[in-house]
Amino acid sequence: MQNETTLKRCEDARALEKLREIKGARFSFVQSAVGVRCVLASLSLLVSSAAFGVDDKPLWQIQKALASKKYVDLTHEFAPGIPRWPGFPDETRKTIYWYDPPKDGSAVADKRADAMGSGFFAELFTHVGQWGTHVDPPAHFIKGLRTVDQIDPKEMILPLVVIDVHEEAAKNPDYTLSLDRVKKWEKDHGQIPAGAFVAMRTDWSKRWPDAARMENKDSNGVAHYPGWSLPVLKYLYEDRKITASGHETSDTDPGLATTKEDYSLETYVLGTNHYQIELLTNLDQVSEAGAIAVVTFPKPKGGSGFPARVFAIVP
Repeated sequence: MQNETTLKRCEDARALEKLREIKGARFSFVQSAVGVRCVLASLSLLVSSAAFGVDDKPLWQIQKALASKKYVDLTHEFAPGIPRWPGFPDETRKTIYWYDPPKDGSAVADKRADAMGSGFFAELFTHVGQWGTHVDPPAHFIKGLRTVDQIDPKEMILPLVVIDVHEEAAKNPDYTLSLDRVKKWEKDHGQIPAGAFVAMRTDWSKRWPDAARMENKDSNGVAHYPGWSLPVLKYLYEDRKITASGHETSDTDPGLATTKEDYSLETYVLGTNHYQIELLTNLDQVSEAGAIAVVTFPKPKGGSGFPARVFAIVP
């Protein structure tokens, strides 16, 4: 009965949304509390239906719905030579097993003298955890906080909020995200939902994989690239209770700060026992509100970081 009442409210909310659209008002149903209740009620109804034998595979129906949406990969390919923090070594790779040559003689044998064996293709990768698009767990900066393997899978499927400041960053490479700009996003799209993944779009990823352009150093060796600000991060993590944040640059802090080895903003984020993702890409292909972020990575025990695979499901 409660689900039916909630669904009735959903129908009323949708009718109100249409009325506001007719009047020209902007209304973000997905971001509203009513919208969230509608989704929860729908999921609850699916589960209830399963209990009564109507449909015993409700999650499969959700997967079918998601499969029909657009997917955007937010991850760079990684390889030796990509941009990295100056203190880290480059990646190395070695082929340790290689395919067998065809036994019927139909092709030239392709043997590798340095391989350990044959029959299949296998490589040995050596790289730092913070490599390419990667996850920074809290323990990356703060001893005793969570490592990669301790991040809960429930923190990996999140509402995606994209704050688009690429025009500001193009005009001023030293741009830092302001609280006014975040509140403008909320005015346009509704309150940032608790548990969200908030990404700052600067289009800095379009400079990839040119390390010099990513750092953007002047003749004095000072780096110039955009970053976050402490008031914004505090607002997001403490007031809006987001789960994680991410950016296209190699650092949370702007280039002017990292040139002086000031990583106080990254220290703040990780100090809240939340993770972050660095070196995102393709944020220009994602709507500012309404998408879902899927943030995945391997599970190295006690890991300080690892390359991540991040993608968005776009409505």
